[in-house]
Amino acid sequence: MNMDRRAELAENLAAVRARIAAACEAAGRPESEVRLLAVTKTFPAGDAALLTDLGVTELAENRDQEAAAKTGEVARLRPEAAVRWHMVGRLQRNKARSVARWAAEVQTVDSPRLADALAKAVTAARDAGERDRPLDVLVQASLDDDPARGGCPLGELPALAEQVARKGDIFHLRGLMAVAPLGAEPAPAFARLAEAAASLRRDHPEATEISAGMSGDLEDAIAHGSTCVRVGTALLGGRGLASP
Repeated sequence: MNMDRRAELAENLAAVRARIAAACEAAGRPESEVRLLAVTKTFPAGDAALLTDLGVTELAENRDQEAAAKTGEVARLRPEAAVRWHMVGRLQRNKARSVARWAAEVQTVDSPRLADALAKAVTAARDAGERDRPLDVLVQASLDDDPARGGCPLGELPALAEQVARKGDIFHLRGLMAVAPLGAEPAPAFARLAEAAASLRRDHPEATEISAGMSGDLEDAIAHGSTCVRVGTALLGGRGLASP
């Protein structure tokens, strides 16, 4: 075990948890309302395993190919760890079958066609004995109308959420996910997301999750109701610096 790396991750984790606690206090919210999702993309399975040693049980990846290999390696390294893996990157429909094998939750469902592809993939994975429970789903909302960054336009969210919710034997609709616009203050965007989430809950009371906020803007996200922050750099360091 790399004790120096473990110590580094422990220090980073403590700092991130302190930021979350301070942001919750400032927002008048209990810290228990916000879960930490560690984004391990581009970092080795050994780092993910060390995070589980430190009590982090929710890990996320952006690319299926990397995730499919890493989830298996972490299971080999830490067979006793109860890890929930999340897909938080843009998902192509042709990767849905693979993602259905390893993901407990997909946070980036942003179109009816992708929802249909995932539904078929989850059904196939169940039939093959590769999963035994529905897939948790967050609908990704677009806060900047940039198609290159993914996300469903806010006006189309109700229909997409309804499509997901109707497949209750395949999906569990958990809520909304979004990424702050590039080059703009995040707070106004997160305020729009909070409004969209409140509207969604009126039709789907079970959809209580708001996944928003990353290393640079988690405080603004928590101030506007985020229940899940997706943190990579602040936990693991700059991308591409870790050894394979």
